[in-house]
Amino acid sequence: SSAGSALGTGGMSTKIVAARLATSAGVTTIITRSSNPGNIANIVSYIQAIKSSSSTSTPDIATPPRTTITPSHSTASLASVTAALSIPAPLHTRFIPSAQPIRDRYFWILHGLAPHGTVYIDSGARRALSNKAGLLPVGVVDVEGSFAQQEAVRLVVVDRIKAEDVKPEDNGKLWRGPGVEVGRALVNYSAIEIARIKGVRSSEIEGCLGYADSEYVALRENISFFERESRPVTPSPL
Repeated sequence: SSAGSALGTGGMSTKIVAARLATSAGVTTIITRSSNPGNIANIVSYIQAIKSSSSTSTPDIATPPRTTITPSHSTASLASVTAALSIPAPLHTRFIPSAQPIRDRYFWILHGLAPHGTVYIDSGARRALSNKAGLLPVGVVDVEGSFAQQEAVRLVVVDRIKAEDVKPEDNGKLWRGPGVEVGRALVNYSAIEIARIKGVRSSEIEGCLGYADSEYVALRENISFFERESRPVTPSPL
């Protein structure tokens, strides 16, 4: 990464992070040199020409046409696209948007809130969450940090180990490995409460705490997962 320029803040790593955020929300993102602002119009024209070329090369669907396109009009359109594509590609890198953009609330949970701690979950809990279920305490392996109810936390998937397999070097932890952060969540219980109910069934929450505000550590609508990273599609180096 670099320190940036007089016209921009941050280096390339900052720009890549911004591109990932934008594309995850469904926005096409362009990175180009700020020293030539007029290049933006050329980039837009170039991308539109590529899209027009793709649409003209796509086989027509066998449906009755609503309008008649004369040969002269078709030839003129093809000629304009060919002429546009004959121009050298403007210097830029384009990041395509996600095919399934994150909805506003989930984007806010992922990128708008600072996590105050970490909740470690096992692979079974991860699968259940993928199937739209909420996070139950039985799927929680460990908790880290200091946070209250309805605060944001990281969700990290780890390999759970049995109590009888715990070794001295595990320091009492029921999991091993670095873990993989898969998303963020707004929790129904504080860090202290989660530490007391981790690994138990929902029916046992009241016995552990003396009360049960929810059967879930986090509701499914309060959980958001990271999507795959966006990819640059323009072969123009910066």
